[in-house]
Amino acid sequence: MNQDTNQAKTNMKNIQIFTFNPTQENTYIISDDTKSCVVIDPGCYYPEEKKELFNYINENGLTVTHLLNTHCHTDHVLGNAFINECYQVIPKIHSEEVIVLQHAKTMGASFGLFMDESPEPDVCLIEGNKISFGNTTLEIIFTPGHSPGSVCFYNAQEKYIIGGDVLFKNSIGRTDLPGGDLDTLLNSISKKLFTLEDDITVYPGHGPSTTIGYEKKHNPFLKNF
Repeated sequence: MNQDTNQAKTNMKNIQIFTFNPTQENTYIISDDTKSCVVIDPGCYYPEEKKELFNYINENGLTVTHLLNTHCHTDHVLGNAFINECYQVIPKIHSEEVIVLQHAKTMGASFGLFMDESPEPDVCLIEGNKISFGNTTLEIIFTPGHSPGSVCFYNAQEKYIIGGDVLFKNSIGRTDLPGGDLDTLLNSISKKLFTLEDDITVYPGHGPSTTIGYEKKHNPFLKNF
């Protein structure tokens, strides 16, 4: 595997993006001028990926206040145990994702990904509630379909959403894994995400960012919405 690709990262406002593990999963660190930060979907798998994530946090003097998972498929939780060990934070997930997290290690092994057991969540995320750190607030949007308890994290002030595997540029999340459902996913996108303003940037779990407006116009899976 090309390790240079795994180490790609992009600064966008207060969002740091790392592309990790064989699935090219996007891991996010969001921070603000208080130096507080959250880690979302730590997919760090190889030792050099864990080192890269640790060094970024350390070199920027950040304090990790929350570990958040948009959903708990293996590629998005590979680094949960590492983040917990380093920063003593417990993952926060939707209650419908608990069973997915409990099976993540077994599921990963079937795909050749071997992970340390993730800690159980200490708080279950509820739609409409907010995650606050420093001067930043993220609203929880419940968007099932790719997995039973997928959530997105929405920053209305800065006009972005961390979307996990719900909506991609010109595509949508797969629905053939346990708990996935195509109609549910399409409903989540049309009723929850497509009601947001067109200029909202979507940062997905894989691939490049996009906008709500672009996907309304061009996404071939969503022509009827």
